[in-house]
Amino acid sequence: MKMNTRLQLSVMMFLQFVVWGSWYGQLSKYLVAIGFDGGQVGNVYSVFSIAMVISPFIVGMLADRFFAAQKVLGVLNLVGALLLYLISNMTSYLPFYWTFLLYCLTFAPTIALTSSISMRQMTAPEKEFPFIRVMGTLAWIAVTNLIGYMGWGDKNTILYISMITSVAMGLYAFTLPNTPPTIKGPVSFGQVIGKDAFVLFKDRSFLIFFISSLLICIPLSFYYAWANPSLTDSYKAAFSAAHPGEAFPKTFFVENKMSLGQASEVIFMLLLPFCYRKYGIKMMLVFGLVAWIIRFACFGYGSAASSEWMFYLAIILHGVCFDFFFVSGMIYTDLKAGDRIKSQAQGLISLATYGLGMYIGSVISGYVQKRYTVGEGATAVTNWTGVWMVPAGIAVVVLIFFLLFFKDNTRQTAKAEPVALV
Repeated sequence: MKMNTRLQLSVMMFLQFVVWGSWYGQLSKYLVAIGFDGGQVGNVYSVFSIAMVISPFIVGMLADRFFAAQKVLGVLNLVGALLLYLISNMTSYLPFYWTFLLYCLTFAPTIALTSSISMRQMTAPEKEFPFIRVMGTLAWIAVTNLIGYMGWGDKNTILYISMITSVAMGLYAFTLPNTPPTIKGPVSFGQVIGKDAFVLFKDRSFLIFFISSLLICIPLSFYYAWANPSLTDSYKAAFSAAHPGEAFPKTFFVENKMSLGQASEVIFMLLLPFCYRKYGIKMMLVFGLVAWIIRFACFGYGSAASSEWMFYLAIILHGVCFDFFFVSGMIYTDLKAGDRIKSQAQGLISLATYGLGMYIGSVISGYVQKRYTVGEGATAVTNWTGVWMVPAGIAVVVLIFFLLFFKDNTRQTAKAEPVALV
């Protein structure tokens, strides 16, 4: 891959993840601040997952069949910026919910599109993609640290940052390398709903991977929705005990502590090519699942007052959890799909992870948080140990399922050539 192309793709990944990182981890804190309860917060997060279910079948098909992927990416970002502006001025639940759904329908497809645009320019995705994808992680670190230091986590400023960056990304997308459709010919209804990528399910190992990805995203949604409020509550309790009667600092940097997770993600992202060659895809996925179990236990039993190290361990494990399961999963999916259906294949795995799995998880996480919360508003108290043991238990079940049934059949050559299924 040419250096100029590498630079273009790196900037693309950086901008797109600023759009996402600006609001995703902080949205629950903002929603609680404007009066939403746990169930409503869970429902809002589930909207993103609804969009992830729909987007692979619509936009993945468009990028594979009708329009250049970079043009689709540009239009979606520009429309999304307009919707973000509308959302930033809403404080009522139902208007926010429905407008946010529209926004997510424009944003969700960009996740698969950026991966597809990147991999279409590569000759060895398992070696080249991690160095492009890591720019998304750096973007997440940069924007969450900015938000943390400025104390914007509970303000609509997070939506304005995303809006401005979305405009920039929308315009920049039209300068990206041309990524034309890969499939020609008549279009049937089955192709419109994305059946081309369903052929991957004929491979048992891919099916097991798909199911495992779906299930592990149930606990993943707990992390994205409730890690920030959980840590904030623990640090508030520790501060109140040490400083009775004093107000908790508004610029206490929970977001900055959480950005250590993305910092570790950078390190493990760069280690992916080495680990892929040494351990293979199955062991990398297993390492990721084990890390999920450990981190949820640390969130559940950690305390800012007496065992803060457990919080730091839980946060830093994000690199192993995300890179070794989800980024490795993108590479595994690309190898299984081959050239013809890359966009739909990436969309399919996005459906399993950020779609079906996180929809179920968002709804469950909202219910669980509400179930373990006593009181309302400023007087509400949540039993966070009880909350975090739920995703820990789910991760244990997924690990056992994966160990029993998944077989790595991609290491057929030293170069890990794509496995033909059709």
